[in-house]
Amino acid sequence: MDVEWGTYGWLIGVVVLASACQNLTGFAFGLIFVGLAGALHLMPIADAANVAGLLSLVNGLVYLRSHPFEPRWDLLKPILASSLLGVLGGLALLHWLSGDSVRVLRMLLGVTIMACAVMLLLQKQQRATLSGKLANWVAGLLSGLLGGLFSTSGPPMVYHLYRQPLSPVLVRQCLMVMFLANVVLRLGIVIPAGELSLSSLITAAVAVPVVAGVTWLLVKFPPPLSTRMLQWMVCSLLLIAGVSMLLS
Repeated sequence: MDVEWGTYGWLIGVVVLASACQNLTGFAFGLIFVGLAGALHLMPIADAANVAGLLSLVNGLVYLRSHPFEPRWDLLKPILASSLLGVLGGLALLHWLSGDSVRVLRMLLGVTIMACAVMLLLQKQQRATLSGKLANWVAGLLSGLLGGLFSTSGPPMVYHLYRQPLSPVLVRQCLMVMFLANVVLRLGIVIPAGELSLSSLITAAVAVPVVAGVTWLLVKFPPPLSTRMLQWMVCSLLLIAGVSMLLS
């Protein structure tokens, strides 16, 4: 197996941290899980991305079941269409890099995590009006590309949606729907191709109750922290993970 039994405790700790950040801010599960799992050498990046996809699916379903959801299809349609196309491109790039280019893949993920964290920290105030469809398509395509590579669709779309004149609750729900769609497509390609390892399945199975439990607790007992404060905390973790991965 790719993952030794002694590492599962560390992986569960990373799952708790990633799931908490995802539920509190609407993003960062995949980035934190894949970033820390890679930086700490807990499992290969490709396997970590598969585990992140499985757990994101559970996390998203529990979240949407716990929150009333009224979809804004005028926003979701271009976002979903473009992000799903991006997932296909990201998977193709991952397949190309996963052979003899593992070191390149680690560097690419480290740089991506750091860039996403800086981009989110520098996020400007909300726009007065909604962006056009082209902006939704571009943000969706970039998000899907990251989703295909690392199961981390969040940062481009987070940056885009949090700048729109939309409520934080609606933004989180739109993000969850996009994550779920991207994960379903990604897993629908990875599983038939035989690229989902036994260690990934075991890790995900062990972590599923943890994800569900963390999600339920944060729905019932949300911490009294502002959205901006939570974003700063998450971005700090991302920067640490990105730097650690580059140094390793």
